[in-house]
Amino acid sequence: MKKIVPEKLKVGDEIRVIAPATGIKILSDECLALAKQRFEAMGLKVTFGKNTTKENWDMGGSTSVENRIEDLHQAFADKSVKAIFTAIGGNNSNQLLDYINYDLIAKNPKILCGFSDITALLDAIYAKTGVITFSGPHFSSLGMLKGIEYTIENMRKMLIEDGKNQLRPSPEWSDDLWFLDQNNRTFIKNDGYWKLQDGVAEGTLIGGNLCTFVLLLGTPYRPAFDKDTILFIEDTENCNIAEFTRNFQAIIQQPDFVNVKAVLIGRFQKKSEVMKEQLEFMINRFAPKLKGLPVIANLDFGHSTPLLTIPVGGTAMINQEGIQIKI
Repeated sequence: MKKIVPEKLKVGDEIRVIAPATGIKILSDECLALAKQRFEAMGLKVTFGKNTTKENWDMGGSTSVENRIEDLHQAFADKSVKAIFTAIGGNNSNQLLDYINYDLIAKNPKILCGFSDITALLDAIYAKTGVITFSGPHFSSLGMLKGIEYTIENMRKMLIEDGKNQLRPSPEWSDDLWFLDQNNRTFIKNDGYWKLQDGVAEGTLIGGNLCTFVLLLGTPYRPAFDKDTILFIEDTENCNIAEFTRNFQAIIQQPDFVNVKAVLIGRFQKKSEVMKEQLEFMINRFAPKLKGLPVIANLDFGHSTPLLTIPVGGTAMINQEGIQIKI
């Protein structure tokens, strides 16, 4: 596949906020205002898809597929828009995949950034067009008052600066309901990356939220694990070690998993109760399929904060010096 690299952002550029999953209606005015302020402080203009504020949300918290597709297509077609950020995640982005005009996107490549349920869009667009997408903060993520510095710093490296990042663990992390109380927060000292299995690798980054990624199995929207793939995966607080192991098994059983050369695992939320020892047991159980592959966990991506920005279709290099990602 020929990769298409979207242009980086620069001062004066316009970003478009769309809601391909849960609607923007659930976000507080405070969160939206602070996120807008944060992007404007970077010299960026913020606009919203015309259907993001519609009141006709269904029982799933979203507007219609037609409305969501319209906003997605308009954002890619609008020459003044240089990047698209999703408002928030949800549970239904994969509803859109059969209706996307992938030719439109290939002819108008631009940054698309979000995470969680947005994994379906990120990987499908890369699979169908070769356009590199970004697993990173939603627009609403920047509505966090405290503990956002690492997220912004790493987003800037990927989307505004040179697109290279020698990864370093965040000094601390949080898994509290920050959007309910912006001032009373709990931060936890980060004990660094968990090296579950040693090794050296270089390859193309594919992945995102695991329970969403497995929805793409057997469809034309799952990116192929081409030669030298680096798989990155994470999951939500509802995913315990048994669920994570089952979904990871499904990935390992893909015929092209033989091309995966390393596995990067994001930080688990506290409610999942997944511990390093459990992951070590899982890796040992899958040893025949993971022989010689570096496996590193507790990275700063997933459903806790802060967040890395990881290019789907970008490159990762793993060696004794650590992990570097680049577009």
